[in-house]
Amino acid sequence: MAQSRRTRLLRVPEVRFNFSPKDVRKARRDDDDDVTTETAADDSAAASNASESSSEHDDVAAATGKPSNEATPSESRRMRRLHSSAVYDALRPTHPRLASYWMALRPWSFSASLAPVALGTALAYKSGGGDAAAFHAGALIATLFTVLSVHGAGNLVNSFFDYHRGIDSARADDRTLVDAILTTEEVINFGALLYFLGCVGFVAIDWLSPARMEHLALIYFGGLSSSFLYTGGFGLKYIALGDVVIVVTFGPVCVLFAFIAQAGRLSLLPLAYAIPLALNTEAILHANNARDAATDARAGIVTLPILLGATAAYALFVLLLFAPYMMLTVAALHCGAAWLLLPLLTLPVAFRMERQYRGRDLRRLPTRLAKMNLAFGMLYSVGCLMTPTNQLPGFA
Repeated sequence: MAQSRRTRLLRVPEVRFNFSPKDVRKARRDDDDDVTTETAADDSAAASNASESSSEHDDVAAATGKPSNEATPSESRRMRRLHSSAVYDALRPTHPRLASYWMALRPWSFSASLAPVALGTALAYKSGGGDAAAFHAGALIATLFTVLSVHGAGNLVNSFFDYHRGIDSARADDRTLVDAILTTEEVINFGALLYFLGCVGFVAIDWLSPARMEHLALIYFGGLSSSFLYTGGFGLKYIALGDVVIVVTFGPVCVLFAFIAQAGRLSLLPLAYAIPLALNTEAILHANNARDAATDARAGIVTLPILLGATAAYALFVLLLFAPYMMLTVAALHCGAAWLLLPLLTLPVAFRMERQYRGRDLRRLPTRLAKMNLAFGMLYSVGCLMTPTNQLPGFA
């Protein structure tokens, strides 16, 4: 009888979880649209494992006074999967080394270069009266090649300096050197190659474009310098000036460079058109810095979210996210240019991004914002193309 009593005491009660249809719909909305239910379940399990390993890393940091730089295998796999792409998945089985180089470029961030080139090209086309003969397809291809090469090189410079300054650790977003996807020497050589290819692209633009070389060179080498100085040299990112670099480089500089390559002349008008896109792009970096604020603070660097604090940083994110929509709405209503409202199609996504930031669901937020930024920039460019020239602000 005593044995039976002990057996009853050791029985584990059955636990049931009841989820309402509303809870299920909410959970599904939180996942990416392109992630299946099975993958979402895997991500949830991986996130749980990562949470446990995060506690271990925090214990090590508390005991030693500095963050641990060793990632668990499950954590490394989870981080790499967050930023994998169709290209990476296609290359990995047959060309694993090439896939590693592709992943090191962080191609998810290339929307920040593609969108301003598209906008600058659209503005140049409209400034020429919509004459197809004034469009230079070769110059556009060379511009894309040049800008993406410099952007990729800048990402590798960022990987190198973040790792060697002790900023990229076990839970870092960039896995290139943390997981030894590439060696330090390979990162340096690859970055130098991309800068060289960017210069080759610049020479091609000078040959194909009607623009004067000194105008192109001024903008190109300014952008190239910014891509290096973001983390190299003075390390503007580490003293809360990285946001200025991003706003200027991926807004006015890129848009004006693409505009001059097509139109062949300088103009201040593209700078004004670049502002909404630049703010939208800066939201990506701000979300990235907010996510990494704790790690960055331990590493001794300063970013805007650290300076401002959580509440003010959230207010700035909301401003960066929604100010572009307000600007375009005002311009469209003032000039009667309804096509400029086209980027508002991404507004529901922007509200979802705001909810994720407010809920501190920041792990995938930068990559999701990059996708939204590409859609916003392309719709903005199409809107400019479709609007009659005499209705575009500043063109009348």
